[in-house]
Amino acid sequence: MKRILMLGGIIALLCQSCQSEHGEKEEQTALLVTSPLRKDTTMIKEYVCQIHSIQHIEMRALEKGYLQNIYVDEGQMVKKGQLMFRIMPMLYQAEYQKAKAEVDFAEIEYKNTKSLADRNVVSKNELAMAKAKYDKAKAELELARVHLSFTDIKAPFDGIMDHFQVRLGSLVDEGDLLTTLSDNSKMWVYFNVPEAEYLDYKTHEKEDSLMKVSLMMANNQLFKYTGIVETIEADFNNETGNIAFRATFPNPDGLLRHGETGNIHMIVPFRNALIIPQKATFEILEKKYVYVVDQNNVVHSREITVSAEMPDLYIIRNNLPPNCRILLEGIRKVRDGDKIEYKYMDPKKVLPSLKVYVE
Repeated sequence: MKRILMLGGIIALLCQSCQSEHGEKEEQTALLVTSPLRKDTTMIKEYVCQIHSIQHIEMRALEKGYLQNIYVDEGQMVKKGQLMFRIMPMLYQAEYQKAKAEVDFAEIEYKNTKSLADRNVVSKNELAMAKAKYDKAKAELELARVHLSFTDIKAPFDGIMDHFQVRLGSLVDEGDLLTTLSDNSKMWVYFNVPEAEYLDYKTHEKEDSLMKVSLMMANNQLFKYTGIVETIEADFNNETGNIAFRATFPNPDGLLRHGETGNIHMIVPFRNALIIPQKATFEILEKKYVYVVDQNNVVHSREITVSAEMPDLYIIRNNLPPNCRILLEGIRKVRDGDKIEYKYMDPKKVLPSLKVYVE
């Protein structure tokens, strides 16, 4: 009798265990499903950029000689026309004086010949030769004056000095680099945009309007002035498939310098965008898929094309059936063709929980 009671108790426990396991399985198979959300939205796209001065030139010696004077210092602001360097001018001063003396001599000779020609003492050809000699002397004087002026190197525009490449007393040759000069009042910021994004930009571009962009500096601080995309290069880079954009930023505080790097933030609008959670996707051989649930509760894998990526979200092209239902959770628990039990959650409730920014 005791054995019968014990056997009955074991059977009851096994039945309870089976019912419990069956309940857990039913609970596990009730997977979460949602739908893509179609909304107007915007996103920030980020591009690595190079920052250049609006004018950045090399200051080079125009004549050969010893560097006699340096009138500026490294990192100094200079004004247009300010004297910066002087190369020993004595040789060029001597050449200038010699050329001036030859002009004086040729002028006297020309005036004497003209006086004789007026009295028909000499021919008109002799007068013409004297005039040509005088003109040649004046041209050589002007050339000597130019060479002398080249010994004084002046700033061609307002800017900031870079470090010196030579020191006082150095023997410099014609063309030797002395320093560089940068006009940082405005900065040109270059960044590369993929072909597809360039086409989207040009398609949505409004006439007589320029795209505004922001600059994230290397210290992860946002530059306080807004830039404007003013130009786009003519050709794509065949190796990268990108094209260069140039944005102009005001720099009244002089914070930005030539050669800095950063990241351009561009706000891109998406009209009637199709948005899905990233967690609803899976990847096979670098292609992205979702599971679509049909009217018989059977899941089928569908390849998707991602147009843009946001935190926790994808904006995809219109390659899903309208008003379809996609598997949100339990992707690794099912295979193509499985029949599932599911709970549906409205995408307007799903997306806010994923920190989406939707207008």
